[in-house]
Amino acid sequence: MLEEIGELNNTLIVITGDHGMPFPRCKSNLYDMGVRVPMAIRWPAGIRCGGQVKDFMSLIDLGPTFLEAAGVKVPQQMVGRSLLPVLLSKREGRVDPRRDYIVFGKERHVPAQKAPSMAGYPCRGLRTDQYLYIRNFKPDRWPSGVLSGASHPMNVHPDCDNGPTKKYLIDHREDPKVRLYYELSFAKRPPEELYDISKDPDQLTNLAEKESYAKIKAELSAMLIAELKDTDDPRVIGGGEMFDQYPYRASYKLNK
Repeated sequence: MLEEIGELNNTLIVITGDHGMPFPRCKSNLYDMGVRVPMAIRWPAGIRCGGQVKDFMSLIDLGPTFLEAAGVKVPQQMVGRSLLPVLLSKREGRVDPRRDYIVFGKERHVPAQKAPSMAGYPCRGLRTDQYLYIRNFKPDRWPSGVLSGASHPMNVHPDCDNGPTKKYLIDHREDPKVRLYYELSFAKRPPEELYDISKDPDQLTNLAEKESYAKIKAELSAMLIAELKDTDDPRVIGGGEMFDQYPYRASYKLNK
């Protein structure tokens, strides 16, 4: 249709996704396989093809990007940053030096703690080129929900989509060869997690308690907390308990 009306080359088209793969330790987690999503942007009248950039981008940057492209002032309350300077640049590598990290987080995907609790699993993450740092605000909770043994399928680690992989890990969780993978996906996690992407691209070995990584952990923690304070995150400035009270409406009900 755009081609028929002569506007295809002058239209900014974005295709993306909303979360990671529906597998254990992927979707609804802050590891790369949970937060990275595909994104393709086409705008021949404005964007050159063939260049490669390393700038971190977030979906919250799309709103300001569309507004700036349309010549509309970006409201101050929008915390995303327009991607136009990166998209229109002829440089490669890291175009904007401020885009050397990205912050993301989770509150609740589905109610997954012991019913009738509406609480989720609050966590925030910061990713740089080399490291992933995660702060789990409620480590006493189950990251993918409880293993209740109830008959309803959504009551078995309900914050992880049902499927053959999930079923296999649960059914064989007492097998010594499987136990580690079950725990990586469903067991409780420490307050802090740190992964060296250059050595551990799948983010399976938590280095947060390693003395050799203490300095980098402290630096990343400070960066994350500063960002959360700057954006008035209730889990840092206070009031985060309100997230645990919001009702949840869906086509199923959790068994008590």
